[in-house]
Amino acid sequence: MTGLTESIESMEQLATVWRALVLDREPRADVRDLPGVAVRWADCRFAFWNCVTLTDVGADAVLLERRLTQAADIMRAKKHPGFLWLFEDLLDGGARAGLAEAAERAGLQHAFAGTGMAGNLLPVPDPVHPDLTFARVSTDEQLRAYADLNARAYGFPLEDGRDGLLGSALWKTGVHAYLGLRDGVPVTCAATLEAEGRLFVVLVATDPAWERRGYGEAVTRKALHEGGRATGLTRATLHATAAGAPVYPRIGFEPNSPVHFYGSKS
Repeated sequence: MTGLTESIESMEQLATVWRALVLDREPRADVRDLPGVAVRWADCRFAFWNCVTLTDVGADAVLLERRLTQAADIMRAKKHPGFLWLFEDLLDGGARAGLAEAAERAGLQHAFAGTGMAGNLLPVPDPVHPDLTFARVSTDEQLRAYADLNARAYGFPLEDGRDGLLGSALWKTGVHAYLGLRDGVPVTCAATLEAEGRLFVVLVATDPAWERRGYGEAVTRKALHEGGRATGLTRATLHATAAGAPVYPRIGFEPNSPVHFYGSKS
């Protein structure tokens, strides 16, 4: 896969995975595939589970303006805030050039940037890190630790992270979710799950007090190793934040579309 094909794959992987994760959190969630807009909105306190993404391929400036307005209207109608995920490579040149102004007119503000990544990299060897042991999430206590690591890493209140994950059976059975423990204390985490013939990496996080020690890479390798071993898949995908993006090429991922995250101004 090259170029636009991988960018389309990246957007479609988001829509597929978030459908499962959002419905796991809230069976009555707003999950709709509208023309050009995919809604995956649990309307919970964990903002990552409140998602809208644009799905047109080759959208021009006029179509982009219409889709951004539609997405912003959907977001403003919800109780809890979330993000519009926008895959830049799905826009034509004119739409890209006017993106910032179009988002402003729609009442959206840029929150942070990311990158879609993918690679035919599985199987991954079982990792070893001198500081860490690994544990698969299987208990409520471990799931709380996973939620808390994400809250700390992404700057959310602890209760917001817990609202996204606590009580989930999927995260303790269907998701290959792993904690990296230093002296028995969870300091990093990563998970993978199967999505349309790929293994998708989700919610990688490291406690800010323990960054830059290779912990995130090690636990991601563990989640990929175990997920790949369980499923037999050979291709993996993910969406990286700017902070995490340098890690994943070392594992074998290659970047595709830049991803822009927008929140509603109101």
